[in-house]
Amino acid sequence: MNNTQLEEIKPHPGYGVLNGYKNEHNGYELASILLDDAHSIMEWRNQQLDALRQKTLLSTSMQNDYFKKHVEAEFSKKEPDPILFRYTLDSKLIGYGGLVHIDWTHRIAEVSFLLETERSKNTAKYVEEFSTFLGLLKKIAFERLGFHKLTTESYSHRQSHASTIENSGFKREGVLREHTIVNGNWTDAILASCLKAEHDARK
Repeated sequence: MNNTQLEEIKPHPGYGVLNGYKNEHNGYELASILLDDAHSIMEWRNQQLDALRQKTLLSTSMQNDYFKKHVEAEFSKKEPDPILFRYTLDSKLIGYGGLVHIDWTHRIAEVSFLLETERSKNTAKYVEEFSTFLGLLKKIAFERLGFHKLTTESYSHRQSHASTIENSGFKREGVLREHTIVNGNWTDAILASCLKAEHDARK
């Protein structure tokens, strides 16, 4: 295998719990992550460390290992963790995200999201596409998978990201002061959540 490229992985139908479910709005679509999305995701994560909990660059071997152990291995489980989605516009991959740190007993999960790097640099476009993603994800989580609560954690230096979360039906629960270091500076973490009852009411 060429060590500069991700290992070729055979196609897979995705999470059995989704049973091929997709969710679409105005050309934007969420569907089960594909194994061949791994390379693009690795590049975006390495380019956007200040938006992530990830602190070091990913290597191709690390990404291959993660997708085999924590993505592919979860596809057949009745209660997978995480559940990751490819985010596309007119069938072109523009981002990914999903449900992580899932508590299946209480039906609670944390939201993750990352947009393709160049698209994320346009604030107006980022807000629009993140908002659309949250709408699609809530529909899957609450209406398809039966979750009770979704949680988020965002950093205070990403004001447009945090405000989009709250404008999308999530309520701020609190602030963890100086919770992490970003680019050498202490940064607050903003916690928010959305309940299924609140989602149903907004519908």
